[in-house]
Order: sequence, then structure tokens, then C-alpha cells
Amino acid sequence: MNTRDLNLKQTRPEVLTATINDSMSSDERFQNLVLRPVIKLQEELFIVVFRNYIAKHKSVFYGLTLEKRIDYIENAIHKDMKFRNSLKGMVIGQFTLEEYAIYIENSSALNKRMMNLVKERLLSNIQLFEKPEYLTAV
Repeated sequence: MNTRDLNLKQTRPEVLTATINDSMSSDERFQNLVLRPVIKLQEELFIVVFRNYIAKHKSVFYGLTLEKRIDYIENAIHKDMKFRNSLKGMVIGQFTLEEYAIYIENSSALNKRMMNLVKERLLSNIQLFEKPEYLTAV
């Protein structure tokens, strides 16, 4: 294993809830061994990136109800291809060469898993997407 691959694997957090067993599919195994740790590692970046996405789209998000905010996040991830590809790049860039080789074998199914995991991360942090309050001079 080369230095880059070793460094990538060492920086990933452990995901205690991810189970691995012999009966799971190869996609599920990849999800639990690779995607979950990488997405957990990138969580703070995803939050900052989504805040920027909100700002670039005229902060419409802040005027929405909770239900509509959830829909907004889902639509951003599943329908905005530019944003979706950016998120995918943040995950794929953390793959080792071996993991990338596995990924390209079934990228379509793995992309769906990847985007669902990213969506769940953003939804679980939805409270962090409140409108920023600015201090005013007195």
C-alpha cells in the first residue's frame, strides 16, 4: 500500500454502527467500510459547503418551514447535478486507488448510496442551517 492510501485510511474515523458480515452484498460492504467513514470524515466540510449553497441561492432556505427545508436539501442533492457532482468529488477524492477501482465497477449504485448518506448527514445537522445573526453596532 502506498503512502497516500495509508494516510487516507489512517485519517478516517471509525464508524461503530457500521456492521460487516459475510451475507452482505459487495455494495453494502463498500458502503460500510469506505463510504460511511469517508462521509463522517467530510461532515464538517459538507456543512460549510451546504451553507455556501444556501447563500448562493439567495438564502431562500431560511424562509422555509422545516418540512420544506428537508425537501430543499433532498432536491439540492438529488436534482442539482453541479452540486451533486461536487459532493461526489469530495467523497471520491478520499478513496484509495484500490477503493476507486472497486467504485468504478459499480459507480451508479454506489453513487446512490453515497448521496443518500450525505443527505442523511445534512438532515441530521439541519439545526446548524439557521440564518446567521449578525451583530449590529449600538
